[in-house]
Amino acid sequence: MKRLHRDSVIAVLLLLLCGIFFWQTFYIREVPFSEMGSEVWPRFVLILLFVLSIIYLLQSLANPPPESGPFSLAAWLRAYRNPIICFVMFAVFLFTLPYLGMLAAGILFVFVTQTLIGGASPRRLAMHAVISVVSVGGMWAIFTFALGVVLPRGEFFG
Repeated sequence: MKRLHRDSVIAVLLLLLCGIFFWQTFYIREVPFSEMGSEVWPRFVLILLFVLSIIYLLQSLANPPPESGPFSLAAWLRAYRNPIICFVMFAVFLFTLPYLGMLAAGILFVFVTQTLIGGASPRRLAMHAVISVVSVGGMWAIFTFALGVVLPRGEFFG
């Protein structure tokens, strides 16, 4: 039997979290007027996460990562640069949301994150602008007009 390593441990922890969260879906309050139970969507997402965690565990057991040298903060920052950028940009998005609103803050979040991760040549900037406007604007339109969800408008655009 192969030895457990970091990826395997993380996959097992994700499986445990999925189990705990799935168990908690049995305590979701039923809404009497809905056609579909309140627990359906969380269970669907958790089952999907469970399947993905199983795949992650199997891949980590089949292909263990190579042995690495001693820990280095600079190497760690290089390896996890993109996730760190995404988390920082998401924190900035959450901070700007009350001021800019969902549409403007979302477009800005997607555009800046893509630019920081994917580069800033003129062609890429144009592509990032189109992707951010179409994707966030499309989701905003679906939620606002089709689903009737009131999204945050922000102080500057409210």
